[in-house]
Amino acid sequence: MGYILSDETKDLLADVKKFCDNEVKEQCKAYDVSGEWPKEIYDKAVEMGLSTLEVPKEYGGIGLDRISCAALYEEMAKADAGFFTTMTSSNLALKPVLIAGTEEQKKWACDVLLKGGYASFCLTEPMAGSDAANSKTTAVRDGDEYVINGRKCFITNAPVADFFIVTAMTDKTKGVKGMTAFLVSKDTKGLSTTNHENKMGIRTSTTSDVVFEDMRVPVSSRLGEEGTGFITAMKTLDLSRTFVGVGAVGIMQRAIDEAVAYSKTRITFGKPIGKFEAIQFMIADMEIKCETARQMCVHAIDLMDNGLPFSKESAIAKCYAGDNAVQVALDAIQILGGYGYSREYPVEKLLRDAKIFQIYEGTNQVQRMVISKNVIGKF
Repeated sequence: MGYILSDETKDLLADVKKFCDNEVKEQCKAYDVSGEWPKEIYDKAVEMGLSTLEVPKEYGGIGLDRISCAALYEEMAKADAGFFTTMTSSNLALKPVLIAGTEEQKKWACDVLLKGGYASFCLTEPMAGSDAANSKTTAVRDGDEYVINGRKCFITNAPVADFFIVTAMTDKTKGVKGMTAFLVSKDTKGLSTTNHENKMGIRTSTTSDVVFEDMRVPVSSRLGEEGTGFITAMKTLDLSRTFVGVGAVGIMQRAIDEAVAYSKTRITFGKPIGKFEAIQFMIADMEIKCETARQMCVHAIDLMDNGLPFSKESAIAKCYAGDNAVQVALDAIQILGGYGYSREYPVEKLLRDAKIFQIYEGTNQVQRMVISKNVIGKF
């Protein structure tokens, strides 16, 4: 697989693979068609603790290291990218709490997840996706409370989330330096979800808008100081982008597995197509892209673990893996020919799922901005 894992993690990985093979891979096909959220699958996954892999040991988690998380996430993405997205999104929302939250906030959020809850990270808005400074959601201080009004869009897990991380402008005149983050419970008056997205891919994850209408939250729900929300959000995305790359690697590995299996059984001109050099070279190039992306993710994680700068490497991992997941899925379709274009075979779904990896957690154009700024510097 390309990861150096402990014996304990190898055992856990075997359990996750067994679960994904038996409970996720085939079962998600019907939900991909219907667009329904497969609650029964997620109930089993949550019971296994698959949604809390990044909860620190001091807050009740199993204390899994990042490389181990990457190996498990890749296995999930191989089975179904929507499943991977749902399982990782709660951990995405946990990251800003661990980065900027108080001890009380950290304990509360971790406890919610450990009890089977879900969480959502609410940053994107209709007019403020890549341009976070254009956020229209506001938080106005009123005594010991903030009054929040606005709308977020494309929020994963929103309809099922037990808590939300919400960014809002506390001082519009300061641009991104006027953004503040809040930890908000689902039962807060004035919070609602709407506009369920009928998506092209990752259809087993649920995505919707989150609306705030005169929503009052106590000052104690604020993460860090006023004006630090943008920095907290960017630190969160730096940490999470590598794992988005890992998800894209899972799609690539599944595409290779499907293409190889088909190449061994499809007979043309009297022999399996896998014996033709044209197919062999395509599969070789697919493998090169997959393993390079995987090792880029491993490298970024290694930098994180050693306390070294990793923003550029995390952006590279996400960008390279996302772009090549689309290409490798396309190549798998080409190898399967007409069958690859048919929904009777899984590779067309891999292409639909792969596309989002070029978009969410920061578009790959934004990743190139991050990379170029790290290379060129300010001038």
